[in-house]
Amino acid sequence: MDATLGLPILIFLIAVALLFDFLNGLHDAANSIATIVSTRVLRPQYAVIWAAFFNFIAFLVFGLHVANTIGKGIIEPDVVDAAVIFAALIGAIVWNLITWALGIPSSSSHALIGGLVGAGMAKAGISAAVWSGLSKTLVAIVLSPLVGFLLALVLVAIVSWLSVRSTPFAVDRAFRILQFVSASLYSLGHGGNDAQKTMGIIAVLLYSQGHVGTDFVIPFWVVLSCQAAMGLGTLMGGWRIVRTMGLRITKLTPMQGFCAETGGAATLFMATYLGVPVSTTHTITGSIVGVGAARRVSAVRWNVASSIVYAWVITIPASAIVAALTYWAVLLLR
Repeated sequence: MDATLGLPILIFLIAVALLFDFLNGLHDAANSIATIVSTRVLRPQYAVIWAAFFNFIAFLVFGLHVANTIGKGIIEPDVVDAAVIFAALIGAIVWNLITWALGIPSSSSHALIGGLVGAGMAKAGISAAVWSGLSKTLVAIVLSPLVGFLLALVLVAIVSWLSVRSTPFAVDRAFRILQFVSASLYSLGHGGNDAQKTMGIIAVLLYSQGHVGTDFVIPFWVVLSCQAAMGLGTLMGGWRIVRTMGLRITKLTPMQGFCAETGGAATLFMATYLGVPVSTTHTITGSIVGVGAARRVSAVRWNVASSIVYAWVITIPASAIVAALTYWAVLLLR
């Protein structure tokens, strides 16, 4: 551990972590608002305000299980020092900026995890990884979109059966209202799972410097600042990715938007409760594909969906490579 880290450098690293959190909100705004915007229930400028509010208050609903997983369950806390944290954040930020510029809905969560793994292994080799926590995260890469897909598919079937005697106009009007509820739930799940990842990063940095005592804890000011940074990022909106998520994968009705958001929210709530740092991007994409496939398989633009999957596959190794190179560059400059 780097026990002699000065206060200015510590503040700088916390600022970089909050910048990542802001960019996470910006990059992943589409996760919270793509469906409600594409169904024309809310205009984009109002949708981001709605999502940002529920992103911020998520800490009132969830515990800090995901933050603890990131802080202690990806790489060994004893490996962490200023260079490792800086390199991990740079790896995640660079990958987020690349995918945001290209309009690709990749996972900020997995970019951060890849950054941690890359920087940790660059310092201490393969022994830096906490394989129990890392394997749980890798399994969630597959399970979170699959669970979102299946829940959304089942919800479409149930809602279609319940609405069989209603007119299309009545169904559309009802689900335009219900989509406010489902969008709120998804934004809560997004804020609860994603903001905690940065909390874990800041907390493990403070722990490595002896600022939180002998036990790993997450100070309340860290919780508030991370939720605020996430909410501000969401407020800015990532419009390129909104178009990909909400319009290019499949065409959504308010009923389908409700089912996609509700299925995705249920998945995030379960994962956050279990302390699994899942990708909100993977989850909502799986849900959107699920509601499209429920209508008919050809309703999904599989070429768009497959390009998103390719980005998922390379996110962890790409951000890990950038983080490792950054760590070695920091060592050379010391």
